[in-house]
Amino acid sequence: MTADAHTDHDPALEPDRPGIAAEPEQVRAWWQALELPGLFDVHVHFMAPAIQRAVWAVFDSAGPKLGRPWPIRYRLEVDERVELLRSFGLRRFSGLPYAHKPGVAAYLNDWAREFAQQVPESLWSATFYPEDDAPTYVGELVSAGVEVFKVHVQVGEFPLDAPELDPVWGILAEAGTPVVIHAGSGPVPGEHTGPRSLAAVLAKHPALTAIVAHLGAPEYAEFLALAARHPRVHLDTTMVFTEFFSEGGGFPADLQPRLVDLQDRILLGSDFPAIPYPYLHQLESLERLGLGEDWLRAVCWHNGARLFGAEPRAI
Repeated sequence: MTADAHTDHDPALEPDRPGIAAEPEQVRAWWQALELPGLFDVHVHFMAPAIQRAVWAVFDSAGPKLGRPWPIRYRLEVDERVELLRSFGLRRFSGLPYAHKPGVAAYLNDWAREFAQQVPESLWSATFYPEDDAPTYVGELVSAGVEVFKVHVQVGEFPLDAPELDPVWGILAEAGTPVVIHAGSGPVPGEHTGPRSLAAVLAKHPALTAIVAHLGAPEYAEFLALAARHPRVHLDTTMVFTEFFSEGGGFPADLQPRLVDLQDRILLGSDFPAIPYPYLHQLESLERLGLGEDWLRAVCWHNGARLFGAEPRAI
C-alpha cells in the first residue's frame, strides 16, 4: 500500500505516539462493556497520498473552509492507521474519498478500489462530481459492487441538485447504494450548503439511501426533519456531541428525543484520522447523552451492520 508522508519534518506535526499507544485497550473496553462484536464506523477517510497531504495542509493552515485551528491527532502512515483501527476493534469502516473539482474522481476512485482490495474490513468507497461522465463511472462502480459514495458540498462547491447529477442520483436510488453527504453548513457555510439541495434531490429520488454527515450540523432540525419524511435517509454522529464540535453551540437538547425516534437510522461516524482528540472521546460523548445502552448498540454496530452487512465483501 502506498504510504503518505505525515510530518514534513515539522516537530509540531508529530503524532503523540505514546498517547495513541494507550488508546486501543480503552476503546475496546468501551464497546466490550456493551457486549458488541466491535464497532462499525461509517465516516473514516483514506485517500490517495497526494490528496491526503493536500487535505491535511488545509487543516494545518486552518483555512477558510475550517474557520478555526484543527490539529490532526492521527497523522500516521496509511498502514499505521489501518492497524490502529483494527486494534480499536473497528470491524468495518469506510474510506470516503471526495472530489473537490472536475476530473479528479477517477484518480481518487482507482486508489480507493486498491485500498479496499488490500483492507477487507474497509467499505469499498468512491466519490463523484457534477461532470458529464459522472453517470458513466458511477454506474460502472455500482455494477462492480462499490459499497458507499461520498460527496462534500462545502469542499466541492456544488449543489446536490446540479443537472449533471440527476442521473447519478437515479442510479444510486435504484441500486440502493448509500452515499455519505456533507451538506450541512458546518464548520463554515458555503454557497450551496444547507438542506435545500438535498431536499430537492429527495423529492425527485425518494428511494435514495443518503447518510447525512455530522447530523447535518448546524442545521440539525432541518436534516432530522428530512430523515423523518424519507425512510432511507440516515445520519451519522461524526464529531457531534464532542467538546471540540460543541464550542460556540452544540446539538440542541430539545432535539435529543428525535435521536431516539430515529434510533435505527443513526450511524457511528468519527472523521478519523483528522480529529483533534482521542477516538474514545466520540464514544464517550455519545454515552453522555444518556439515551441508553440499546441506543448505543444500535448506533455503534447494529445499524451499520444492517445497512452494509457485518462481513466484508470480496472485491
